[in-house]
Amino acid sequence: MWEIGTIPEGIIDNSFKKLNYLNENFNDEETIKEWKSIYGDIFSTGEMADYRQTLPEWTNDIINFLNLSLAGASYYHMKPGIILPYHQDIYKKYIEHFKITNTSKIHRAIIFLEDWKPGHIFEINEYPIVNYRAGTFVMWQYDTPHLAANIGPYSRYTLQITGIL
Repeated sequence: MWEIGTIPEGIIDNSFKKLNYLNENFNDEETIKEWKSIYGDIFSTGEMADYRQTLPEWTNDIINFLNLSLAGASYYHMKPGIILPYHQDIYKKYIEHFKITNTSKIHRAIIFLEDWKPGHIFEINEYPIVNYRAGTFVMWQYDTPHLAANIGPYSRYTLQITGIL
């Protein structure tokens, strides 16, 4: 189950570009093994900025608009050439932190922080999403399969929010 929508205009500014983005490994070893068997080592998870630093103040405005509780937010930077193959998130840190027992209530939203650019790819449950505008969001329930890639010449920025709907 997933949905697409738009957050109100005027919330997002360019402060997300000034965050200290760090590259971290994908946290599902089984998925990594599967990717390596298909793609070799050509995939990467991109760079994230999360709760370990001060995030833009408007992050909470988006969380409130999406009506998510127990929410965690991460900003995501995909440089050109980054490929995050089809996968289902496991929310390991989120489940541990909030002691979630009913995972079917977990939802994730991706908010596109800039207008779509050539080579920016997002697909959810076999449905491609392109030509989006800044502020477009896609929200899905727990284990919905999705992928992302940046095979264009420009960086791709998103905000990822995980919470209980």
